Amino acid sequence: MSTPADALPAGGAVEAGDGPWRLALRTLLARPTAVFGAVVLVGVALLAILAPWVAPYDPLATSWAAVRKAPSAAHWFGTDEVGRDLLSRTIWGARASLSAGVIAVSIAVGLGVPIGMLAGYVGGWVDAVIGRITDAMLAVPFLILAIALAAFLGPSLGNAMIAIGVTATPIFVRLSRGQVLAARAEDWVEAARAVGRQPARILLRHSLPNILPPVMVQATLAIAAAIIAEASLSFLGLGQQPPAPSWGSMLNTAQRFLTQAPWMAIFPGFAIFLTVLAFNLFGDGLRDALDPKK
Repeated sequence: MSTPADALPAGGAVEAGDGPWRLALRTLLARPTAVFGAVVLVGVALLAILAPWVAPYDPLATSWAAVRKAPSAAHWFGTDEVGRDLLSRTIWGARASLSAGVIAVSIAVGLGVPIGMLAGYVGGWVDAVIGRITDAMLAVPFLILAIALAAFLGPSLGNAMIAIGVTATPIFVRLSRGQVLAARAEDWVEAARAVGRQPARILLRHSLPNILPPVMVQATLAIAAAIIAEASLSFLGLGQQPPAPSWGSMLNTAQRFLTQAPWMAIFPGFAIFLTVLAFNLFGDGLRDALDPKK
């Protein structure tokens, strides 16, 4: 992997001993938007992990004396319709959104990559069957299929994760299949076959490491889509169930008070926007850093 001149560190030529992953890291760190996305993601992840210690109030505690209070020194983000602190609920809601994004995409990668690699390497009727199923799932809009699966499984955060993960699986099936098809014609695969390597060993030891970079990039971008999907499902009552905090369910509640208490929608909405933007910026930077054509 080579690095474009405009992506190198200031005054920095590529060091002779730099490996491809080190070059990718140098390229990534040279992109301000990717660094900004990474910093935001680390911050959101730390808030989610440390929520019990950094949240100023119990996210479920109600106070009828503080119903729909505007942002103030006591409640930085204001309060909701039953007096719960919105800052605390937003911090705790990050747990649901990040968990949904990471776990759902992990399900999609765990299912999609092996299936795609099998289809690309074996070919024939196996590839044809997997390809038709993948095309049929991709023909249905992502969110519509996720809503249908979540409604079938039942409303809960766990079922929403499963629904989003299954819905995102065809993306990774197609990606890994295409990468294996391209790698199958390479000389090193032919050499592995010539010395009698088993197909499973060729896939795991030779093909898999070469498809990891595009899978990592796609996974990063897919987490952003999964966060939006989880917020949509929670907004519709199919994800995290009240009173547990979730950015989507908070927006669902806020829609009834947009004129009286607009802060109820502004802060969870901005949290979704900032987190998704950070994943997309980081994913774009990662794609440029890992692009072997650069």
